[in-house]
Amino acid sequence: MRTAAATAAATVTEEQQEIRRTLRQLLAQRAGPAALRAAVATPEGYDTALWATLAGTLGLPGLALPEEYGGVGCGPVELALACEETGRVLAPSPLLATAVLAAPLIAALGTARQRAALLPRITDGTLACALALPGGSLPLALGLTGDNTATPWAGGGRSGGVQATRAPGGEHWSLYGQAEHVLDGHSAGLLLVAAHAGGFPRSRTLLFLVRTEAEGGAGVPGLVRRRETTLDLTRSQATVQLRDVRAELLGEEPVDALAALSASGRDAAVMLAAEAVGAARGALDRTVGHVLAREQFGRPIGSFQAVKHRLADLHVQIESARSLTLYAAHDQDRTSAALALAQALEAQRAAAAETVQLHGGLGITWEHDAHLYFKRAAADELLFGPAPRLRAHAAARAGLFDDDPVEGILGEPVAGLPGGTPAAGLLGGGPVAGLGGGPVAGLGGRPVPGEVA
Repeated sequence: MRTAAATAAATVTEEQQEIRRTLRQLLAQRAGPAALRAAVATPEGYDTALWATLAGTLGLPGLALPEEYGGVGCGPVELALACEETGRVLAPSPLLATAVLAAPLIAALGTARQRAALLPRITDGTLACALALPGGSLPLALGLTGDNTATPWAGGGRSGGVQATRAPGGEHWSLYGQAEHVLDGHSAGLLLVAAHAGGFPRSRTLLFLVRTEAEGGAGVPGLVRRRETTLDLTRSQATVQLRDVRAELLGEEPVDALAALSASGRDAAVMLAAEAVGAARGALDRTVGHVLAREQFGRPIGSFQAVKHRLADLHVQIESARSLTLYAAHDQDRTSAALALAQALEAQRAAAAETVQLHGGLGITWEHDAHLYFKRAAADELLFGPAPRLRAHAAARAGLFDDDPVEGILGEPVAGLPGGTPAAGLLGGGPVAGLGGGPVAGLGGRPVPGEVA
């Protein structure tokens, strides 16, 4: 049964419902299928006029930012509801990259001068930001699928990743390296770049501010940004190359950038989960509309019991993910954030698969929206998951595993199986002993003869 705390967390106030209704009406008018395809074809990858309305009129980027910087002063629940609605229609916008990934780091680590200069421009939509994390592992860098202080994710201190060196006189820093899969990195006016500083012996990760335009609108020397060809057309990504690019340290030394990334990662997981729940609900709504209109044997296919059961199961899965997401948004410690994201990613994948299946041949045509939801689900798992890693790290943080690790579930140690001998390779690519007559670790060392020659 649902606890009282979970029931309270899943409750949405009337003011929050109004945010949802207003945003849904606007997106229904200006973010339909035709507008979506037109937006992704623009150089920015999104509708700049729509973003100006979302930011300037509705104040979405500043929902969770303090009022002293022009924000609305709400909390994560309101921002999660906004992400759910934009996810429902797959609306491309800088909301995720700017308000979810970048703005919290600036608010947490920035100096008073940096916050005063940047946050008001973020809240009114005139400044879009992007978080550039080398290594191509956003969930690991944010501490969602592993400990970002113990697991290499941005290259070594001597080579790889992005290296930061202090310029003579100490007035500014210089960055050299490359970051891939940077969300909205090709169009952002400000980059937050994670880079190594201190050389190989005392390497540490810091965050730096890189402005993408010099005075007068000229390009920044040494900065090259290239929009990538992506599976998901609605989520733009870029490769960012830095060749001795001038940068400014975010905050003041000493600064614990890794801890800040982990803290913001838990908040980001909630918003990503909300967006995935919205996409799953959008796919389900379109599927329900189709099965009620499509007839076979003289009756709507939605009246068939098998179709009803499939859609009912999907509805329960989506609502369960939504309930867990709202609970995580209310949770002060965000301990359930990674679990909410895992649940939402699986619900989104299931909804996208059913959308394609139940639309039949129509679901695999380029003109229909089904493939957009399917690609969003697949790309989100690659970018922010996979779900087993999210759950495994959440369980490890909660102390659910024993001290005896078993190596190899998705390439990460998983503890708690009996036997005492590590077994490598379950979905991790390493050898598994005993399928040719040898011992199988964790089963007491007994041989299992000959299942696989």
